[in-house]
Amino acid sequence: MMIVTTEQVAGYDIADVKGYVKGSTIQSKHIGRDITAGLKGIVGGEIKGYTEMMTEARELAIDRMVTEAEEQGANAIIGMRMQTSTVMANAAEIIAYGTAVVIEKY
Repeated sequence: MMIVTTEQVAGYDIADVKGYVKGSTIQSKHIGRDITAGLKGIVGGEIKGYTEMMTEARELAIDRMVTEAEEQGANAIIGMRMQTSTVMANAAEIIAYGTAVVIEKY
């Protein structure tokens, strides 16, 4: 599955537009990560536990978006974007979305 943030793919024609696809996940903080984050807040530096959590969340959201596109018969996703929002205290949603298309090399 080719995923691009652009509306076109160089060297390819869009043969069919399947439509909007998305994938999301909601991740919550972990008490161990909160303790580490509190300590890092005092001394400064990267909070690796949160970095890892957000990386995993992005990968899961993208995987879910790709699955939805494959179910529609697409072989690419154009205009892909990611967004995050707080849904409640200590929980954030990550959403990946774009347009599922069928592309053909010209």
